[in-house]
Amino acid sequence: MTLPASFPAFRIHNDAAGYRSGIEDIALDDLNPGEVVIRVAYSSVNYKDALAGTGQGKILRRFPLVGGIDVAGHVVASTDPAFREGDAVLVTGSGLSETRDGGYAHYARLQSRWVIPLPAGLSLRESMILGTAGFTAALALYRMLDNRQTPDLGPLAVTGASGGVGSLAVDIFSRAGFEVHAISGKPEQAGYLQSIGAARVLPREALATTRPMETARFGGGLDNVGGPMLASLLAQTTPYGNVASAGLAATADLGTTVMPFIIRGVSLVGVASAGTARDIRDDIWRHLADDWKPAHLDAICTRETTLDGLPAVFGQMLAGGSLGRTLVRVG
Repeated sequence: MTLPASFPAFRIHNDAAGYRSGIEDIALDDLNPGEVVIRVAYSSVNYKDALAGTGQGKILRRFPLVGGIDVAGHVVASTDPAFREGDAVLVTGSGLSETRDGGYAHYARLQSRWVIPLPAGLSLRESMILGTAGFTAALALYRMLDNRQTPDLGPLAVTGASGGVGSLAVDIFSRAGFEVHAISGKPEQAGYLQSIGAARVLPREALATTRPMETARFGGGLDNVGGPMLASLLAQTTPYGNVASAGLAATADLGTTVMPFIIRGVSLVGVASAGTARDIRDDIWRHLADDWKPAHLDAICTRETTLDGLPAVFGQMLAGGSLGRTLVRVG
């Protein structure tokens, strides 16, 4: 396939002219080297993308870079025989929009070691409604199950439940056979959360305790918020339950005691999706295309945008106004 001399990309700069981002025309040679070139069909917007695109978080480690930590499309050229022209593929995390050019461009050049063949059971569109958010939620479940989490331990709580990771976690966890209690500061979204799998929707006050131990009411859960809510969830988790930490929407601080760990055997597990080992990455995408595939992807995809619409989406997301997932139509 003959590639165009230039193509649009949402690029991020930080130099003598200041921190700025926007659409500009670039050439393939402007992208980082890699074995696989794809024509991008879709990307997505994650909280990390909003931080990177606005400069409100120190995400990028080199400049300039194309933004977008998720990408899905079709291979147009490859020096790795494992990939052929026309193959449908995806990549999430793996240094995209941190140390390497990401998915907010009509073409992406990728390292083949991170490229995932699109699993049977997923379309390219569905893979990017999932994206890093769905991968993170599934990785949390994967880690909890690896530490002997079972539905018998009690319901799983999900904090920040109306966001991208939270919404997909509600659906994925319920799909995997767990009762899910969604914790949200947006009471107007209770119907939405119940429609995607939440058995109960609880206000933030359900995790407002400041005592080191409380009555155990959750088998564990996924926290996207940090700070007091995570500490409270730990204090209310049943013996040998697992709490996965995946975000810091409120704060990176954590003030707690060792009591849940040494009295109830509660485990706090970390979820770092970006550098997940390839064998685990492959296993999680197999689950997401099969037994953990969310049943309500179309409902969770509450907005679609193009590269032109990214700044407005970033602003709304950082102001706490996002719901579910935003899909980016690139191709």
